Amino acid sequence: MSDFIYPIFLVDGAGKKIEINSMPGIYRLSIELVFKEIEDCRRLGIESFVIFPAIEESLKDPLGKYSYSDKNFYLRAIREIKSRFPDICIVTDVALDPYSSDGHDGIVKNGKVLNDETLDVLAKMSLAQAEAGADILGPSDMMDGRVGYIRRELDAKGFTSVSIMSYSAKYASSFYGPFRDALDSAPKSGDKKSYQMDPANSREALLEAELDVLEGADFLMVKPALAYLDIIYRLKEKFQIPIVCYNVSGEYSMIKAASKLGFLDEKAIMKETLLSMKRAGSDIIITYFAKSFGEIMKNEFPS
Repeated sequence: MSDFIYPIFLVDGAGKKIEINSMPGIYRLSIELVFKEIEDCRRLGIESFVIFPAIEESLKDPLGKYSYSDKNFYLRAIREIKSRFPDICIVTDVALDPYSSDGHDGIVKNGKVLNDETLDVLAKMSLAQAEAGADILGPSDMMDGRVGYIRRELDAKGFTSVSIMSYSAKYASSFYGPFRDALDSAPKSGDKKSYQMDPANSREALLEAELDVLEGADFLMVKPALAYLDIIYRLKEKFQIPIVCYNVSGEYSMIKAASKLGFLDEKAIMKETLLSMKRAGSDIIITYFAKSFGEIMKNEFPS
């Protein structure tokens, strides 16, 4: 189970457990229920978690300033989780879209996403997350040069042991819809094709990954996973650092929907799908199926 990272959606408040309609079995959880979720996962052998915040619309602005605010409930939650579970691995999300009133991963001006102006905000966000206790930062924004910019800022502030899991090959995919439902983070206008990768382009993935390695990335990620197994393979063949893939929301929801209709055997398809990602070369898989897989393993191979 050490190969898996389990995503958790966090909301502010107490006693909140809100099912995401397009992702059956996945919920937005308030902090005390996140504690329980982590305890349940640890009993299954899951020790790594990527946490995403669902931010109220009233807290969003064009510059995403709430992302590094002392009042940010996400940063407070990371501190509380790390205090309660000091041995788990916490991965965070570094991008503006959860905090931006424009819904984009970067600062928008006159309809264009501004790469360089965004880097300063991403660095502030990264430092705030590192200070809160994050073990691994996940820049998912796809701005050019952000890995090096963040690495320099972290090192300058003494956070040399905080790792960077770069979303190196993040494609402009149609598989992200349910995730955007979970965070209410869809772009208010336009799309993300100007900074996410063209699904037809495989060579760019190698270039982006090489730049991220040179800038100091500790992990390289491919997102989505299932439709990009060839990219996972190519990165694994070329680079020595761990390769991560994200088995994204649309991939999860397709299997859930097909199994509900009786078209597919959910257990068998889940296992085959995850196996394909390992076979392609993934060292680590971020997946909403981590708990389900853990329960299967516990039942089939009881200790």
